[in-house]
Amino acid sequence: METNFESDIKKCIEVLNKGGLILYPTDTVWGIGCDATNGQAVEKIYQLKKRADEKAMIVLVADEKDILRYVAAPDLAIFDYLQKTTKSTTVVYDDALGLADNLMGKDGSIAIRIIKEEFCKQLIKRFRKPIVSTSANISGTKPAQIFNEISEEIKKGVKYIVQYRQYDETVSEPSSVIKWENGKITILRK
Repeated sequence: METNFESDIKKCIEVLNKGGLILYPTDTVWGIGCDATNGQAVEKIYQLKKRADEKAMIVLVADEKDILRYVAAPDLAIFDYLQKTTKSTTVVYDDALGLADNLMGKDGSIAIRIIKEEFCKQLIKRFRKPIVSTSANISGTKPAQIFNEISEEIKKGVKYIVQYRQYDETVSEPSSVIKWENGKITILRK
């Protein structure tokens, strides 16, 4: 499989810095992404997906230290739990910091996943900010599991489409979503 994604990363960063949207492969499904600190960019995703903006989206970060930067006082025991999981897991944290207001739940919570997939990890590290990740589909329609299932409407609605992994036919599942409170897990999506 093609692993040279340097050109894709450069183009993505250029688009993200200008508040644009990208279509990119994640550790789960193909996603629509933008700068998670830019409220106007986040609004473009809601419009493209025809999605109500009170429905929160997931934010991807490169590693644990990013959680400490964008969440007020997270329970550090969550990191031990995440290292033991084999399935991609998104955690809903209370008290988000420094992210676009329209990304957060009404209660100030935010859903964040530490990414393990190499392309996304490198993109986030080099962009130096978290990136929104929401499935590449119009709200209410089935999420695309591989690139060829993504609608033309979505493809035309972004500024850049990553070339890396477009021909990968591996079907991945969306992440699990959990809420971690005082060492107790509530499963929000298996």
